[in-house]
Amino acid sequence: MSADPTYLGTVQDVAGATVSVALDASTGSGLLFVDGQPYRIGQVGSFVRIPLGFTDLIGIVSQAGAGAVPANLASADPYGHRWLTVQLIGEGTADRPFSRGISLLPSIGDPAHIVTETDLVRVYGRPDSAERIAIGRVASAMAIPALLDINAIVTRHSAVLGATGAGKSTTVVQVLRALTDPARYPSARALVFDIHGEYAAALEGRARVLWVRSGEGHADSLHVPYWALSFDELIPLTFGNLPDDASVGAVRDEIVRLKREALETYPRGGVEPTDVTADTPVPFSIHQLWFTLHRLLNATHTVGQGANQGPETEALELDAGGEPVQPGDASTVTPPRYRPATQAAGEEKIYLSGSALNIRRQVDGLASRLRDRRFDFLFRPGFWSPALDGAVNADLDDFLEQWLGGEEAVAVLDLSGVPTAVLTDLVGALTRVVYDALFWARRLSEGGRERPLLFVFEEAHAYLATGRAPGAASAVQRVVKEGRKYGVGAMIVSQRPSEVDPTILSQCGTVIALRLSNATDRNHVAGSVTDNLAGLLSMLPVLRTGEAIVVGEAVPLPVRALIDLPDHLPESTDPRIVCIDEPGGWNRGREPSDFADVVERWRSQDPVSSRVIGPPDGEAEVN
Repeated sequence: MSADPTYLGTVQDVAGATVSVALDASTGSGLLFVDGQPYRIGQVGSFVRIPLGFTDLIGIVSQAGAGAVPANLASADPYGHRWLTVQLIGEGTADRPFSRGISLLPSIGDPAHIVTETDLVRVYGRPDSAERIAIGRVASAMAIPALLDINAIVTRHSAVLGATGAGKSTTVVQVLRALTDPARYPSARALVFDIHGEYAAALEGRARVLWVRSGEGHADSLHVPYWALSFDELIPLTFGNLPDDASVGAVRDEIVRLKREALETYPRGGVEPTDVTADTPVPFSIHQLWFTLHRLLNATHTVGQGANQGPETEALELDAGGEPVQPGDASTVTPPRYRPATQAAGEEKIYLSGSALNIRRQVDGLASRLRDRRFDFLFRPGFWSPALDGAVNADLDDFLEQWLGGEEAVAVLDLSGVPTAVLTDLVGALTRVVYDALFWARRLSEGGRERPLLFVFEEAHAYLATGRAPGAASAVQRVVKEGRKYGVGAMIVSQRPSEVDPTILSQCGTVIALRLSNATDRNHVAGSVTDNLAGLLSMLPVLRTGEAIVVGEAVPLPVRALIDLPDHLPESTDPRIVCIDEPGGWNRGREPSDFADVVERWRSQDPVSSRVIGPPDGEAEVN
């Protein structure tokens, strides 16, 4: 019998990093007290230390009881409940900090001990380290903070996964507030794609919230300069699917022409007109593009299709004074009115357009979107809205400054007002725009390597699901595959991990898994975790709200942690149906009904009236 109060038993079976430990007869069940601190014996998720000379191997219990007995001993050992299966994770010495990976394996008969708080401090590090942030407490030792390595959580990517109501959004807020502590990390920055408008209040004081609203020129309006998108990103948002290569080529050529003409009139650094492609982020008027294509397809002419049809041959409908009845206006998306085609004898012959392009339906669809005020954030993007000749009041440096260079460390893009038909393509386009800017400027002071950026993709299953349009998935795949080298990280947040693109989830070096009841989702999480921790992950259905299993590169050991509640909770928290301490919810007194405010909020698409503010002092609205 060992005199060491931490002694558990001896190693009796070694199969690679999986070790079976037979508990000593003197080791009691339940609680064991060491230096006045209680420790539970045989708990799945608890830690075991196996000393080998000056080196301590650290492992985690993945199974306990009869199922942990080695197969060759199962029939001979009638006391199989006295066994533990331990997955070895890493090692350390008194002089060398703990690190993942095993350089040597234990032998039969080596002693095994519980891991005390003193050992855990040596493993997890101290909370005052600049490289670590605290998000909660270790569930098995509440005196020890649950720490994440800031380098791994940002550049090696992460996933926060859990069923609805398990505490995902609260966990994300706690992580973001820890990452953006101005006293510790004054240059931190993160960009949050907020699909349901949950984070404005929770990140108060740390974030600038940009949201889709009617009108232009407001300081907190979400504006997306469509001309900064690549050709492949712009087409789904404007025309939808073009039917053939000839149509794609014609639209591309017209965009290049408009961009070159605008650049010749308004030169910009870094590019010459001859170098412009359809992907070059140069302003051009989408309204002018529509107007040109509409005339090309729908105009009637005074000359036949075999002649040179052009603007000078268009047969506009004229009034009694010989003036056009409706010449058309690109800025207001008003089409011209043309005289109908006729071949009647004795009348002036009017001919149909000779264009062979088959994109009338797509051009009409673009006109509809240009008139739809829900798309103003994209097609009338405030200070970045081009005039018909390509002139803009602000360039992309101001756009990036608004998103990435403000005093607040976090920029929250509230996409709750974005039409669902374009959400997937829009998220992909915005991700690619920001990533490209940081990629090409990676060695400048605001570039990715000098000042890294963390993307947070909330409700990722809504636009990163397998089988959806590839826009968002392709952009995020590029971030998770290449972003580490250029200082761009991603955090994937989802309640349905089984629906998230597996390529994206597999690249997440750290997984923060909260309660998951669905077996398919649990299997998906287990498949994306590198460690052999099936026993630990089997606890996912019974985790408490706000409790998480954290595995991966940001933690030296997999840990079950209780996440601290942030000062401000996200709007995803459950409303109280019945309040016990004071009247509220359904047990409060009935108030007189007045649905006028309800309808006003519904129509304005604005749940918080205080958000309706004008432009900042000294700035005029752009019309």
